[in-house]
Amino acid sequence: MSASNYWLVAEKALIGRDWLSPAYLHIVEGRIQTISHQPPTQEQVHQAGEGLLVPGFIDVQVNGGGGVLLNDSPSREGIRQIFSAHAQFGTTAMLPTLITDSVEVMRQTAEAIAEAIADNEPGIVGVHFEGPHMSLAKRGVHSPAYLRELSEQEMAVFARQDLGAKVITLAPEVVSPEQIRQLVSMGVRVCLGHSNATASQVQSALEAGACGFTHLYNGMSALTSREPGMVGTALADADSWCGLILDGHHVHPLSAKLAIRAKGIEKIMLVTDAMPPVGTNQTDFAFYGERVVREGSKLTAPSGSLAGSVLDMAGAVRYVVQTLHLPLNQAVYMASASPAAFLGMSTQLGSLEAGKRADMLLLNADLKVQRSWIAGHPLN
Repeated sequence: MSASNYWLVAEKALIGRDWLSPAYLHIVEGRIQTISHQPPTQEQVHQAGEGLLVPGFIDVQVNGGGGVLLNDSPSREGIRQIFSAHAQFGTTAMLPTLITDSVEVMRQTAEAIAEAIADNEPGIVGVHFEGPHMSLAKRGVHSPAYLRELSEQEMAVFARQDLGAKVITLAPEVVSPEQIRQLVSMGVRVCLGHSNATASQVQSALEAGACGFTHLYNGMSALTSREPGMVGTALADADSWCGLILDGHHVHPLSAKLAIRAKGIEKIMLVTDAMPPVGTNQTDFAFYGERVVREGSKLTAPSGSLAGSVLDMAGAVRYVVQTLHLPLNQAVYMASASPAAFLGMSTQLGSLEAGKRADMLLLNADLKVQRSWIAGHPLN
């Protein structure tokens, strides 16, 4: 079998939004060249295995995994360990995410990401800076010592054009619409979050080019009858994407259903907001000099606040199917096609279609990952 040119057959595959059974995929130079219901003539066909073939998952918010927190290891090796931990759970593309930190750590992270992008490091498609320009009132576990207004120092990091997809989470009461316009002009995807903004402030940020909301409901001004806040404005806006952390702790199932109904699967992205314990048996870890404790699937800071999650993307997909009772194809869409669209990568990633990169997963009946491929190359 040539890794650059082969036929793969799946007993059932999610092609676009619909299931095809069986599905024959011709993989050439890492891309899907042809998809057919009929087997090729005079060609050897390799078996994907028993189960469901779906597109690889794309996670736009990954703080850590494999025992590593990006803030503590802003390096190629740190990034590699984090991705390796998540790859076993179906993530084939991700944005390593730096939580609020110093300018120097931001620079180190940018340098490591740039090197990874230049070397086509598997799975690394960009970077997410979550902070430091956010609200003190809605900071969550982000250190108040690092919260600050946007200066030329951070702008120089955000201006880099060698970081792949750039996402920044900020509070619109801290960063002006003019600054948001400047960020957008530099190719940054601005997400709103960790904010106590009014609906008017949020609308001004959207008009300036902000296009997403970081972990909807969590760390943002709530929806009320006379002040829609960030939550209400996000739900009402047809054009922006919203991340959802579906780990059973961050968002009530009814709130999740409401968000999906309001935004549609096209504008909801499943995200993990994952921390170091993912892929390990770690029960606690250091964070800003304090200890975050894991109890089952919940991470708690000394303050009692949730401190990210131990969620993986396959777990988020299972939650959508098993708890929200939505069809698997919709769950997978929110884990693949929707984040690909948000990142501007729909022509390359996010679905099993001719011309796209062969990032694929084989799920068993329990929706657990059995095999995975990036650009047609098996990871396991």
